[in-house]
Amino acid sequence: MTGQRPKLGWSDLNGARVGVWGLGKEGHAAVRKLRTLGIAPVLVDDIPNEIGVLATAEGGLEALKKAEIVIKTPGISPYGPAAAELRAAGVTLVGGLGLWANEADLSRVVYVTGTKGKSTTSSVIGHLLRGVGRDALVGGNFGAAPYDPAHGEDHDYWVIEVSSYTATDLAVTPPVTAVTSLHPDHLPWHGGVERYYDDKLSATSQPGADLTIANGDSELLRERAGLLGPRVRWVSEADEPGATWMGPLHLQGRHNRRNALIARAALRALASAAGDAGLAAATDDDERLAGAAGGFTPLPSRLTPVGAVDGVTFIDDSLSTNVLPTLAALDAFPGRRVALIVGGQDRGIDYTALAEGVNRRVEPTTVLTLPDSGPRITAAFLATAATGDAGFSGIRDCPGLDEAVAAAFAWARPDGIVLLSPAAPSFGHFRDYRDRGDHFAAAMRALAR
Repeated sequence: MTGQRPKLGWSDLNGARVGVWGLGKEGHAAVRKLRTLGIAPVLVDDIPNEIGVLATAEGGLEALKKAEIVIKTPGISPYGPAAAELRAAGVTLVGGLGLWANEADLSRVVYVTGTKGKSTTSSVIGHLLRGVGRDALVGGNFGAAPYDPAHGEDHDYWVIEVSSYTATDLAVTPPVTAVTSLHPDHLPWHGGVERYYDDKLSATSQPGADLTIANGDSELLRERAGLLGPRVRWVSEADEPGATWMGPLHLQGRHNRRNALIARAALRALASAAGDAGLAAATDDDERLAGAAGGFTPLPSRLTPVGAVDGVTFIDDSLSTNVLPTLAALDAFPGRRVALIVGGQDRGIDYTALAEGVNRRVEPTTVLTLPDSGPRITAAFLATAATGDAGFSGIRDCPGLDEAVAAAFAWARPDGIVLLSPAAPSFGHFRDYRDRGDHFAAAMRALAR
């Protein structure tokens, strides 16, 4: 990360000239927090749509240069030229989560990071905590900003999902962290794959770090064990054979079984760090943990069945924006005929692993690609020859999601699966992954009509 990570807390901002750069969810939470401190910040956004907010390119950046401290939204890269320009002007760049963490009781905080799986794992940890009688706030990249006054400060535990973006704002690490997966992602933002790995895993190894609960099935993570905390506990999907306590979570796929096991291991470590004997006893009791797991609602667009038409099942996995979760999604349907829809915003990642994974599948599998990354995905498949008795049945570029759904449905009949698991973000074609998932469901309904 560029420069030293500041160890300022929210209370250190009293009397300072403060700017807020980016008025999304985190930015608005920061504004609410600043108001409780009696601070009226200068507000800047790349595309302002509120009165009193300056455009970054139209005087906003110059206004931020007059501030002492600028709280930036996680989506703004600290490696970009605008951020460098502010630092050169003597401005200290911080993130809202970092300001909160520097003053929090970290013995009751767990960071959850990873390329994919962190949202599900964070949600499971929070749900289990509540199920055994603890008040838990699930926040960070997914959920509430822990510094937002709207969510209060009186909680037993904080489960904080940390993206690679927010990791660059963190100067401290709680005694317990969890890493669910590692795979190349967000390369333009970070400026390269190795910097992405370094930034992502830095959430586990800042001052205060002790134990990292890590995905033991990830070769990339094992190769980079030195970037994790002082101690590492590896968790594999094959651990706890025969265990059924996670059944009430209703999570599909082997990868989600591992996510549940990571959640349990993190809870055990959290109980130890906080000195919570009651929580420790609950995490060792399968029957009680199964009771706590009841009522869990899987997050939307994560291997979510949306309906069936003429015997063909449609699965929305729109939040899979990388190769790793898309391969995991395919693995969730052993023995089933699958039409896979992939493609979206092109972030320059290598799709060779996707092609190799599909080619290894013995069940009939066809691939429909979407713009903008579709042509590069097709090129990766054409460069990767199918071997043995693999079930790969070809790849086809489609101009849009409606056409891909129709082609997938025609191929998957009479009893197959149409799986939207894009291995790419939705931006440029849809508002977000939810919008893409909604469009997928609408296309299915159109076929039914």
